[in-house]
Amino acid sequence: MSTVAARVRLVRDRPTWLIYLQLGVFATYLYGLSAALPLLRADQQTSATVAGLHGSAMAVGSIVAGLSLPLLTRRFGRRAASWVGVAGTNAGVLMIAATSALPLTLLGYFLGSTFGCLMLYAGMAALSDHHGPAGPAAISEANAVGVVVGMGVTFALSEVAQSALGWRAALLITPLVSVLLALTMGRVWAPDTVATDGGAAGERPVAPLGWRFHVAGFVLFCCVALEFCFNLWAAELFSVSTGLSPETAATALTAFVAGMALGRFGGAQLALRLPPVPLFAGALAVTAAGWLVFWASAQPVLSYAGLVLSGLGVALHFPLALAALIDHSGARTDRAAAASPIWGGAAMAAGPLLLGALADGFGTRTAFVLVPVLVCLAVGGLLTSSRRT
Repeated sequence: MSTVAARVRLVRDRPTWLIYLQLGVFATYLYGLSAALPLLRADQQTSATVAGLHGSAMAVGSIVAGLSLPLLTRRFGRRAASWVGVAGTNAGVLMIAATSALPLTLLGYFLGSTFGCLMLYAGMAALSDHHGPAGPAAISEANAVGVVVGMGVTFALSEVAQSALGWRAALLITPLVSVLLALTMGRVWAPDTVATDGGAAGERPVAPLGWRFHVAGFVLFCCVALEFCFNLWAAELFSVSTGLSPETAATALTAFVAGMALGRFGGAQLALRLPPVPLFAGALAVTAAGWLVFWASAQPVLSYAGLVLSGLGVALHFPLALAALIDHSGARTDRAAAASPIWGGAAMAAGPLLLGALADGFGTRTAFVLVPVLVCLAVGGLLTSSRRT
């Protein structure tokens, strides 16, 4: 089995690079708005629970994207869906950059998530079909590109937030990158070789959807929930634990994203060589170890180290969970691509909002115990869905 896996090659052609770079656009939105949330909360002077509503708005947007994606790809194709996603993401980001009014910032997070997820999952489905057996590696590497961009965005936002320009100016990175990408690679795309209903055009699906597909969706739910707990609340806990200002503590997310970047580039190579289930279980264990270091530490250096280690583990969660969902879909790639943002959106709603409510009631440190609970649930689902009949 390892011999066969070692022969799989990942060919990075122009369509592949376009999707990688679109993931970079998605990352400027996702990590930029995640790092901006504590600063936005300070501007609006809201509670942690109210601030967590922005995560809920992102969640609802993700679910709407999942419900809309099959119709859009069937009617217009994945390429059109991805570029509509780019345009709509920019609309949401610009709205947040322009105002502090809570209803409008919630709408901005909703629009950014809805259209960002259209772009993300249309691209992931295209990558999976375009690369076949190397699909999990391509998905991991695409997300690695995204987190490298995200690392730069979180650092830039932290620096700009401490300057005369203010943190909102850093959000303009998203439209600038989007325009540049459209001008240089707007005509590039991979052929849509798979019918929207699943399987190759004219062929019946290999297998119907079964309970393993839904368990794999639950694992994706756990992974997205814990990742967004870090994205939206790690900076808050870092500030509480170390006593640093919210502006300085925004660099905590940079450490987490740096770990994700390293993990996804390395994980892309591991996914070509190792069976997915042990690799996935190992990644969840690394996340738990990193969380423990971060959660227990009051020293900035150790907290940074814990976040980097957590990021190394989290790096592989989404690519492997998405690949497993596609694998259990019976060759219905677009069904899996549509189900993914629905599971992910539910996780984005439940995870950060629950953590925010726990933070208001018991403190941010106690609330962060939610992370290892999600890790244990994900391990249980992974082992259950991978068990041979």
